[in-house]
Amino acid sequence: MSLKSLALPSRLSPSTIASRRGIHYGWVMVGITFLLVTVTAGIRSAPGVMITPLKEDFGWSTGQISLAISLSILTLGLAGPVSGKLIDRYGIRPVIIGFLVVASFGVITTFTLQALWQFYIYWGLLVGFGAGGTSIVLSATVANTWFFERRGLVTGILGGAASAGQLVFILLLAEVVDVWGWRQAVGLMALLVTVVVLPLAVVFLRSRPSDVGLGAYGSRPGQLPLASDERLVPMKEALRTGDFWLIALSFSVCGFTTIGLVGTHFIPHATEHGFTEKQAAGILSIIGAFNVIGTIASGWLTDRYSPRKLLALYYALRGLSLVVLPAISTVPLMSAFAVVFGLDYIATVPPTVMLTANRFGRRSVGTIYGWVTFAHMVGGAIAAAMAGYIHDAAGDYGYAMYAGGILALLAAAIAFNIGARPPKATGLPAPAAGY
Repeated sequence: MSLKSLALPSRLSPSTIASRRGIHYGWVMVGITFLLVTVTAGIRSAPGVMITPLKEDFGWSTGQISLAISLSILTLGLAGPVSGKLIDRYGIRPVIIGFLVVASFGVITTFTLQALWQFYIYWGLLVGFGAGGTSIVLSATVANTWFFERRGLVTGILGGAASAGQLVFILLLAEVVDVWGWRQAVGLMALLVTVVVLPLAVVFLRSRPSDVGLGAYGSRPGQLPLASDERLVPMKEALRTGDFWLIALSFSVCGFTTIGLVGTHFIPHATEHGFTEKQAAGILSIIGAFNVIGTIASGWLTDRYSPRKLLALYYALRGLSLVVLPAISTVPLMSAFAVVFGLDYIATVPPTVMLTANRFGRRSVGTIYGWVTFAHMVGGAIAAAMAGYIHDAAGDYGYAMYAGGILALLAAAIAFNIGARPPKATGLPAPAAGY
């Protein structure tokens, strides 16, 4: 049975109902994408509350568990360019539904976990790849496919979805793990993705505005888009530019410092500094809460100011906050860290997406930003594994946090130089104004 055969009668279709209410279907896409990214981000954040229970149940070391999480982050990143390429060819709807099925299967099989090698396959490969196909690349593609105007704002809203997932799920999963155990937490995630998210994706997702008889939000009849927006730049051409490597390298540091370092190891780091697991989970949720604010604000700012300058500022603030983290051992100071770090946790996404779209064209975002996201996840995978082994060798996470802070300060310098010089003649479209 095809997906088309599951479609509702036209008068009952979501697009018809939205049209009757005067709502552009692009905003419906934002809503369903927000929910989808929220849940998959919550799944990705689960290892932070599972490290200690898995050590207690199976006797595995922090390094062994961290390696599985690192593998998950790496496959999550690899799914980005694969998803982007498939979306460019087949559209959003069938590709995202396929990745959701893979993620669902991975979470369900993790519930039966008995051995370390199974954790590597179930969580490291299946969950990582399935969740990765529905992550940042989807948000960037929705923003650049469905919106002619408000792209930065939409990217910020959908970037905030990842923070919302962390905010909601960290506290929820920590409570479930504490009361019932980690298997029940995994069961809850399986229920949400299979019973709630997957059916809603089938009903509401659409691939392009033309599928519902619309143009992109903010476009006008007869309006010709900029050539730089419409040109499809091959990946091999993008690889020849210095700007691609600057964007990818800075975003790899973003992954190192967020999903790999703080996202994976903050809770065990905090518990070693006198905090309970619930307190640590609560502080991590504060990071998520302020990241929702910071990412949406970043999208608004990206529509108005130079994205490379914003990006440099975000990385500088992140670097300074990580350098002081090992010295923090009180709730007020840790809460202050959570506010500062949270405000720019994923605030880097809107300016990075905008720089990619401005440099290589909006139609190229799916594939090129997919590889930029892969660099992000490679950085995260390195940090997840490295921090675990540093902890086993040194007895704490101090050196890992210092390394993350220094790399973030270097990323600030790298980001400031993205597009600072006119690109050499490569046949690529010229950067957009405000680059």
